[in-house]
Amino acid sequence: MIKRPRHIASDRVMRFLRSSLSPLLTRPWLDRLILWILEHWFFPLSRLWASARAAEGSVDSFCVEADIAPSPKHCQKAKRVLANFEHARLKNLMTEQVWQAYLFGDETVTEQRLLIAEEMRLDTRTEYLMMRKQFTPFRKMVKQSIALRPPTPEETHSKYPDQATFEATFALPDHFPEVEESRSIPVPSGRDYWIRFQSPSEDMNDLAYARVHEPVGVINPPTLIFGHGIFVEFDHFHNLIDEVHALTSMGIRVVRPEAPWHGRRVIPGHFGGERLLSTAPVGMIEFLAAQTREWAVLMDWCRNTSSGPVAIGGSSLGAQTAKAIAVRAKTWPERLQPDALFMVTHCTHIAEASLDGALSDLWHLSDALRDQGWNKELAREWLNKLDPEDTPAMPPEQIISVMGSEDIVTPFASGQAHMDSWQVPSQNRFVYHRGHFTIPLGLIRDQQPLWRLRAVFSQLEKQDNAQ
Repeated sequence: MIKRPRHIASDRVMRFLRSSLSPLLTRPWLDRLILWILEHWFFPLSRLWASARAAEGSVDSFCVEADIAPSPKHCQKAKRVLANFEHARLKNLMTEQVWQAYLFGDETVTEQRLLIAEEMRLDTRTEYLMMRKQFTPFRKMVKQSIALRPPTPEETHSKYPDQATFEATFALPDHFPEVEESRSIPVPSGRDYWIRFQSPSEDMNDLAYARVHEPVGVINPPTLIFGHGIFVEFDHFHNLIDEVHALTSMGIRVVRPEAPWHGRRVIPGHFGGERLLSTAPVGMIEFLAAQTREWAVLMDWCRNTSSGPVAIGGSSLGAQTAKAIAVRAKTWPERLQPDALFMVTHCTHIAEASLDGALSDLWHLSDALRDQGWNKELAREWLNKLDPEDTPAMPPEQIISVMGSEDIVTPFASGQAHMDSWQVPSQNRFVYHRGHFTIPLGLIRDQQPLWRLRAVFSQLEKQDNAQ
């Protein structure tokens, strides 16, 4: 019997989240706890993990990168931890190479070996990422949990001297890169495979990846391109919660892009997503411009591989990305314009989450920008450029919004006002008494928003068949 890889979410957790006890967990108290954990554990340990990546086993380099001054006793402990870290890193690198050869290589590979390679990849990648906890003894020494090195206003203006230059970074490439499909593996909900292509962003200059969850036996399925949040490396951990997992069983293909500077695309000396903040606002502009071009490539691939309708969406930063792309896509060729929009936890402007949201207090981004000569108004002016002031490519009845009334990360009132301005109908707006982090957890049990997306797709399919 072929052993299948463990599912993204463990059966035990998924059963609990689907049970009647789930509402006891998915409440605002858990959001407050998660924010505390992020501030006191995740971000400091991630900064230490990133410092270890840059140090390559050297205790002295590790201390310089992390900006810590440990005692001789802690230095000995750091030496042991760094040795373990390098061991985990090498295992991850070697396993990734085998996985790439099996999934994308030219040689014939049995399905059993594909499954084993995927299981090994998740095992070693999870172990490598979870090395964060090994740096616990140094956690309280960390002064700055995000390596913030923002450019000055003058440097930013030099890169984007006028609106035309700024908009040019978001323009579609003249030619789309070739998209390569991997071999597929069976999963309980269908089949999974990966696609990859050269990023059309000159700022990235790397391979962009996406994992595809495809239902079996569905001809020309509708597709949702669903972006993840900042710091989320969904394709590299065992047992992560997937808020849109049920869509595949509804006959919907789900494409999960790996965002720039996350997962396989993390640059040296950083942890997943850190670069986006560390060089703001330029980093945020580069990020969203790359996402815009890469999602256009994904839209093209979706149209080429299925005649079904295509929606874009995401959670948190993924939702903000999808909103911005939905507006910019109005000027794209019709076949590249998404048919629907599905957003989970969002606000009007990325600047609100970056400068005003609860996470901004943990990042101290405003302080770092001020030290570089920015005032809040100027920083907001630049970041607001990321969100074009217009309506999206699709009509309001094809927009679905999921928000939490207690969300202070992507401020709830802002998101509500934006949906009002877009005239999104009430049946497409789902509001829960939850915060930013418990909204995705709640979707595991309450799948009304997912079924609403299924209904929107069904209506679009009927319209296509009638033409």
